[in-house]
Amino acid sequence: MANDNTELTYLQQQQQTRHQIEENISRAFAPEDDGLRNALTSARAAGLPEIQISPIQGKLLQVLAAACNAHKILEIGALGGYSGIWLARSLPEGGRMITLEISPEHAAVVRNSFEKAGVSDRTEVRVGRALDLLPHLASEAPFDLVFIDADKPPYPQYLDWAMRLTRPGSIIVADNCIRGGKAFLPSQDEVITGVAELNRRIASDPRLASLLLAMDEDYTDGFAIAVVKY
Repeated sequence: MANDNTELTYLQQQQQTRHQIEENISRAFAPEDDGLRNALTSARAAGLPEIQISPIQGKLLQVLAAACNAHKILEIGALGGYSGIWLARSLPEGGRMITLEISPEHAAVVRNSFEKAGVSDRTEVRVGRALDLLPHLASEAPFDLVFIDADKPPYPQYLDWAMRLTRPGSIIVADNCIRGGKAFLPSQDEVITGVAELNRRIASDPRLASLLLAMDEDYTDGFAIAVVKY
């Protein structure tokens, strides 16, 4: 019993240490301002699920956008607009971001959050089912960065469209691609199979240089990141 208690104490200390490190990184490199905090508050008030990315993930999206000199960004799945604010703020003068959102109610929250964060001048929220909207974006391609964070079963189809709508040097990012390790195991769950298939494709497609990166505090989920080579 003593050994069990010692192990539990050690694990708790490790978790506290990881949490403190994450807080320190966020404070130094990814501080939230009123615009970002308002997006979270507005989403919560509207009853949206609290499944937004972390500040560190938001800053990583900005770093990736800078790495590919992104002027045009596509986001598939807006939720409350939190990730969209991080992405839109990475754009240079004249840059543009299009975000796709299936729910008109959620889209209204997103537009309001974008306005309060000062990014409505460079953003557009398009409402509808992503797989219906994506074919109409061909004339606006190529996009320099695509962020996928929507319903999981169509993740492979979203990846297919991301490949069609990007260029060599573009970056494709998908969220929630580890699923507590379930994405590496056989499953009949359509959420898990969708994510697992995206992972399989980005890992094996010779046109992509890719990595699955654990991001959250417990390393149970994270980003799939791929750079389009040709």
